[in-house]
Amino acid sequence: MPAKPEFGLGVYGATGRMGQEILNIAEHEKGWDGVVAIARNGFDEVIPKDVDVIVDFSSPAGLMDAIDWCVKNKTPLVSGTTGMSPAERKKMEAAAKEIPVLWAPNMSLGVHVMARALKTLAALQDWDVQVEETHHRYKKDKPSGTALFFQNELKQILPKKDLPEPLSQRLGGVVGIHRVSAGSDEELLIFEHQALSRTVFARGALTAAAWLAKRKGKAKLYQMSDVIADLEES
Repeated sequence: MPAKPEFGLGVYGATGRMGQEILNIAEHEKGWDGVVAIARNGFDEVIPKDVDVIVDFSSPAGLMDAIDWCVKNKTPLVSGTTGMSPAERKKMEAAAKEIPVLWAPNMSLGVHVMARALKTLAALQDWDVQVEETHHRYKKDKPSGTALFFQNELKQILPKKDLPEPLSQRLGGVVGIHRVSAGSDEELLIFEHQALSRTVFARGALTAAAWLAKRKGKAKLYQMSDVIADLEES
């Protein structure tokens, strides 16, 4: 097998829970030629030029700072930050015309495999469909970005259907449960993903970062589905 390419990694929002999880894995995982922790507002500091990709898990305002730095330095950007305003979303889309950007509300590979599985619901246009999500009590955005992601996927799969809004629950320390239920008078079909720890998001983000680093110079707004498609072919 060919050697795994090595890239320099910058982690923005490094003091947060997700940032810490990503750093912990990356520092013990082969394939990263240097890992740089970047604190909030840390783009004012000197960042090594051998950083090949930035991973951002900060805040909408922090993501805007990351975009500015990445565009200036022509560095690919992976972000899992949610809660963006329309203006912030537009800025991210504009940046993707200059650099490779991969944004996803959920970096779990399993979530995106589940999204692909939902396409089979196209055969059940008359069934009732409902998205539900449960997260820990501290999660601010409601419904979650992942619930909205599934909702938007279903709107494309079932374009003639008037879908109900996602149901949201905040409960204890639940990392994340997402369920899509489809039912007829005689049958009930349930697609469900459970995140057992934040590690699943960190590993997914690092998989996306290694994938995007190889696309430096190929400006586009990428999705985790692009990563999944490549994994299927490999």
